[in-house]
Amino acid sequence: MTTIERSATRMMAWLLCAVAAVGMASATTAVAADTVLVIGATGGTGREVVKQAQAKGFAVRALVRDETKAREMLGAGIELIVGDVRAAGTLDRAMKGADYVVSALGSNSRNDPTNKPELIDYGAVRAAAEAATKARVKQIVLVSSMGVTDPDAPLNRMFDNILLWKFKGEEAVRNSGVPYTIVRPGGLSNDAGGQKLIKVMQGDPRDVRGRIPRADVAAICVNALGRKDAQRKTMEVLSDETSGAVDWSKFFGGLTADVR
Repeated sequence: MTTIERSATRMMAWLLCAVAAVGMASATTAVAADTVLVIGATGGTGREVVKQAQAKGFAVRALVRDETKAREMLGAGIELIVGDVRAAGTLDRAMKGADYVVSALGSNSRNDPTNKPELIDYGAVRAAAEAATKARVKQIVLVSSMGVTDPDAPLNRMFDNILLWKFKGEEAVRNSGVPYTIVRPGGLSNDAGGQKLIKVMQGDPRDVRGRIPRADVAAICVNALGRKDAQRKTMEVLSDETSGAVDWSKFFGGLTADVR
């Protein structure tokens, strides 16, 4: 082999290594974890969303009011954004660079008179939808409630028309232009998730009652992220009596998209 041939061979080997290195870098970028912002992250359902999203490899960001309390509850590895959803600009700041948003917000005016449904279940959710639009978020998943279309639901009398305000929040999300998934659970429990199949319905039926673990609601939210067959759909969910694992393709794929 001549000196020129040896030089050419070394140059080709160098180029192949360089191309391989570039390919590996591109692959690493392509599989880098998407960021999901969880609003209402320190509530019962929000904590489950944080845990499950982190377990699935998402980079998790949580909007919280008390940083010390949130760190104790959520643990390490979670990016904390400190702010109040009722304050102007908070959600814009929290959503900067986020790919997905899960809102597990819920009012509690009995414990905090300033935490009213009008301000949280509607006002903050509407602000989140507007911020998601500006931030070009890929998808927003909203935890709402069964019964939101029933003006005579007992919860409205008990909690300052909470379901009516939740429905207004849903509508703000639907009208935002951001791909969305709206999950309406029945009564929430702290039972272990993944023990039973999930009964999924549409149309907000008024003759159906039941409960579902917060962990299963969180599983629906997290598994909806990035799925085209979960987008622009609203569903009611309860625990089924049958044990088993959920087939998410069938779960979401069998649902009808909202008509707008």
